[in-house]
Amino acid sequence: MGEDAGKRMGVISWTDLTVKNAGELRDFYGKVAGWSSSPVSMGEYEDYSMVAAGGDTVAGICHARGSNANLPPQWLIYITVADVDESAKKCTEMGGKVIEGPRAMGGGRFCVIRDPAGAVAALFSG
Repeated sequence: MGEDAGKRMGVISWTDLTVKNAGELRDFYGKVAGWSSSPVSMGEYEDYSMVAAGGDTVAGICHARGSNANLPPQWLIYITVADVDESAKKCTEMGGKVIEGPRAMGGGRFCVIRDPAGAVAALFSG
Protein backbone atom coordinates (compact mmCIF):
# COMPACT_ATOMS: atom_id res chain seq x y z
CA MET A 1 0.00 0.00 0.00
CA GLY A 2 1.43 3.38 -0.96
CA GLU A 3 2.55 5.42 2.05
CA ASP A 4 0.68 8.61 1.13
CA ALA A 5 -2.46 6.82 -0.09
CA GLY A 6 -2.63 4.75 3.09
CA LYS A 7 -3.02 7.97 5.13
CA ARG A 8 -5.46 9.94 2.96
CA MET A 9 -9.08 9.23 3.81
CA GLY A 10 -11.38 8.17 1.02
CA VAL A 11 -8.73 7.25 -1.55
CA ILE A 12 -8.25 3.87 -3.17
CA SER A 13 -4.98 2.95 -1.52
CA TRP A 14 -4.36 -0.59 -2.78
CA THR A 15 -5.64 -3.26 -5.18
CA ASP A 16 -5.14 -6.98 -4.97
CA LEU A 17 -6.45 -10.25 -6.32
CA THR A 18 -6.87 -13.31 -4.09
CA VAL A 19 -7.18 -16.61 -5.97
CA LYS A 20 -6.44 -20.32 -5.60
CA ASN A 21 -3.88 -20.21 -8.43
CA ALA A 22 -1.85 -17.10 -7.52
CA GLY A 23 1.32 -18.27 -9.32
CA GLU A 24 -0.57 -18.84 -12.54
CA LEU A 25 -2.25 -15.42 -12.33
CA ARG A 26 1.11 -13.78 -11.47
CA ASP A 27 2.48 -15.19 -14.73
CA PHE A 28 -0.67 -14.22 -16.66
CA TYR A 29 -0.44 -10.56 -15.60
CA GLY A 30 3.31 -10.63 -16.16
CA LYS A 31 2.69 -11.40 -19.83
CA VAL A 32 -0.53 -9.42 -20.33
CA ALA A 33 0.27 -6.25 -18.32
CA GLY A 34 4.06 -6.37 -18.44
CA TRP A 35 4.35 -6.60 -14.65
CA SER A 36 7.21 -8.27 -12.85
CA SER A 37 6.72 -9.73 -9.40
CA SER A 38 8.36 -9.63 -6.02
CA PRO A 39 7.64 -12.45 -3.54
CA VAL A 40 6.04 -11.63 -0.19
CA SER A 41 6.60 -14.31 2.44
CA MET A 42 3.44 -15.56 4.10
CA GLY A 43 5.33 -18.12 6.20
CA GLU A 44 4.65 -21.41 4.44
CA TYR A 45 4.09 -19.87 0.99
CA GLU A 46 4.60 -16.63 -0.94
CA ASP A 47 2.14 -14.08 -2.27
CA TYR A 48 3.28 -11.56 -4.86
CA SER A 49 3.68 -7.81 -5.16
CA MET A 50 3.26 -6.85 -8.79
CA VAL A 51 5.67 -4.24 -10.12
CA ALA A 52 5.12 -2.00 -13.17
CA ALA A 53 7.88 -1.31 -15.70
CA GLY A 54 8.86 1.94 -13.92
CA GLY A 55 9.53 0.08 -10.66
CA ASP A 56 6.36 1.05 -8.78
CA THR A 57 4.52 -1.68 -6.88
CA VAL A 58 0.99 -1.45 -8.29
CA ALA A 59 -0.96 -4.44 -6.94
CA GLY A 60 -0.85 -7.73 -5.11
CA ILE A 61 -1.73 -11.26 -6.17
CA CYS A 62 -2.44 -13.48 -3.20
CA HIS A 63 -3.23 -17.12 -2.52
CA ALA A 64 -6.71 -17.87 -1.20
CA ARG A 65 -5.32 -19.61 1.89
CA GLY A 66 -5.43 -19.16 5.65
CA SER A 67 -7.04 -15.89 6.69
CA ASN A 68 -7.55 -14.99 3.00
CA ALA A 69 -9.46 -18.17 2.11
CA ASN A 70 -12.85 -16.38 2.18
CA LEU A 71 -11.92 -13.38 0.05
CA PRO A 72 -13.71 -13.18 -3.31
CA PRO A 73 -11.69 -14.05 -6.46
CA GLN A 74 -11.81 -10.59 -8.01
CA TRP A 75 -9.70 -7.47 -8.17
CA LEU A 76 -10.40 -5.91 -4.78
CA ILE A 77 -9.92 -2.20 -4.11
CA TYR A 78 -8.97 -1.01 -0.62
CA ILE A 79 -10.47 2.35 0.39
CA THR A 80 -8.75 4.15 3.27
CA VAL A 81 -11.16 5.15 6.05
CA ALA A 82 -10.62 6.72 9.47
CA ASP A 83 -12.04 3.77 11.45
CA VAL A 84 -12.75 0.39 9.83
CA ASP A 85 -15.02 -0.77 12.66
CA GLU A 86 -17.16 2.36 12.45
CA SER A 87 -17.32 2.16 8.64
CA ALA A 88 -18.31 -1.54 8.83
CA LYS A 89 -21.15 -0.59 11.20
CA LYS A 90 -22.29 2.18 8.82
CA CYS A 91 -22.16 -0.33 5.93
CA THR A 92 -24.71 -2.61 7.57
CA GLU A 93 -26.86 0.35 8.67
CA MET A 94 -26.99 1.51 5.04
CA GLY A 95 -28.08 -1.88 3.67
CA GLY A 96 -24.69 -3.36 2.85
CA LYS A 97 -23.07 -6.48 4.27
CA VAL A 98 -19.68 -7.11 5.87
CA ILE A 99 -18.40 -10.34 4.29
CA GLU A 100 -14.98 -10.53 5.99
CA GLY A 101 -13.54 -8.91 9.11
CA PRO A 102 -12.97 -6.39 10.48
CA ARG A 103 -9.57 -7.81 11.40
CA ALA A 104 -5.87 -6.91 11.63
CA MET A 105 -3.77 -6.62 8.47
CA GLY A 106 -0.42 -4.98 7.72
CA GLY A 107 -0.22 -2.66 10.71
CA GLY A 108 -3.86 -1.66 10.44
CA ARG A 109 -7.35 -3.12 10.19
CA PHE A 110 -9.52 -4.02 7.23
CA CYS A 111 -12.82 -5.54 6.24
CA VAL A 112 -14.49 -6.55 2.99
CA ILE A 113 -17.97 -5.23 2.32
CA ARG A 114 -20.71 -5.80 -0.24
CA ASP A 115 -22.74 -2.70 -1.06
CA PRO A 116 -26.53 -2.76 -1.63
CA ALA A 117 -25.96 -3.17 -5.40
CA GLY A 118 -23.75 -6.24 -4.84
CA ALA A 119 -20.35 -4.66 -5.55
CA VAL A 120 -17.47 -5.67 -3.27
CA ALA A 121 -14.71 -3.44 -1.83
CA ALA A 122 -12.33 -3.49 1.13
CA LEU A 123 -12.01 -0.77 3.77
CA PHE A 124 -8.65 -0.13 5.46
CA SER A 125 -7.46 2.04 8.33
CA GLY A 126 -3.83 2.19 9.38
